Amino acid sequence: MNNQITLVGYVGQAPKSVSFGDTGNKVVKFSVAVKEYSSNTEEAKTLWFDVDAWNGLGERVLNTITKGREVVVIGRLGLSQYTKEINGTAVQMTKPVIKLTSFHLCGKKPAEGEARAKGKTKELMAS
Repeated sequence: MNNQITLVGYVGQAPKSVSFGDTGNKVVKFSVAVKEYSSNTEEAKTLWFDVDAWNGLGERVLNTITKGREVVVIGRLGLSQYTKEINGTAVQMTKPVIKLTSFHLCGKKPAEGEARAKGKTKELMAS
């Protein structure tokens, strides 16, 4: 596979499922926060990536991934196109999305409500 991306980060929101009518297809969407370091500054920057998991893999995501969990995400880098209205004008927008092929859970499972108690994913990433 020549289009592959691997990310290690923290899940920023609980995965959400979207079904497509009569086709039976389903996509599960979630986001992952990844730290980016630079030699120019001592401060890490947080990059956010949208992840799509289709059908059976999406079911596994719904059953295992929770907000605040550290994960390794492996997939293909794709582009998602959508229309957004800006000042009354429809504008075509494009954003990157990771099309999930596999994932691995890392670290310990967050305690019930732990991610909510800390408030922000950024705080989870400070460790």
